[in-house]
Amino acid sequence: MRVLRVLGRYLAGTLLVAALVTGGIAVRIIQVGHQDQRQVSDAIVVLGAAQYDGRPSAVYAARLDHARQLYRDGVAAHVLTIGGGQPGDRVTEGAAGRDYLLAAGLPPAALLAVGTGNDTLVSLRAAEVLLAQHGWRSVTLVTDPWHAERSRLIAADLGLSVRVSSVTTGPALDPGVEGRYVQRETLGTLFYLLTGGSSGAGSAVL
Repeated sequence: MRVLRVLGRYLAGTLLVAALVTGGIAVRIIQVGHQDQRQVSDAIVVLGAAQYDGRPSAVYAARLDHARQLYRDGVAAHVLTIGGGQPGDRVTEGAAGRDYLLAAGLPPAALLAVGTGNDTLVSLRAAEVLLAQHGWRSVTLVTDPWHAERSRLIAADLGLSVRVSSVTTGPALDPGVEGRYVQRETLGTLFYLLTGGSSGAGSAVL
């Protein structure tokens, strides 16, 4: 019986620590989601989202519009749009984002597209290669508020000096989205911290 009591205490302690760690991650995701850390950087990096034959989804368009404003505010002279494509796509997320910003009036010389990766980790790894080729190490990431912390962690682990500037409009800010998005990102962040990889679990909230 004494052994069972000791094991029970260890189990309870383990569960408590796990709950505290998970809760801490969720709090951090919310905190970073409400911050705008923009600062003058070598490049603005826009995390990809769904696109339909070259037309960015509402989620992606909100990110691109935010990046356009950052560019006009002088945050960086270059904008990278990143993200691959789904099977059968004629256009990658990166290319769709570049074309969207080009049509919005940004100069071609300011725009670069990285059409690799179907998740944040793979896309940022591909972006880091291009950034390194240009000698750019400081970036301002643009994504949804609840996706910002995991993106920041990954970019920092890649050796980038990183700040995040999340969107302030669009579907990511719709009522009822935050709770589901934070839950998904908490699990994704925990998995990344434990394994250094992408969980690939679950469908996107948006």
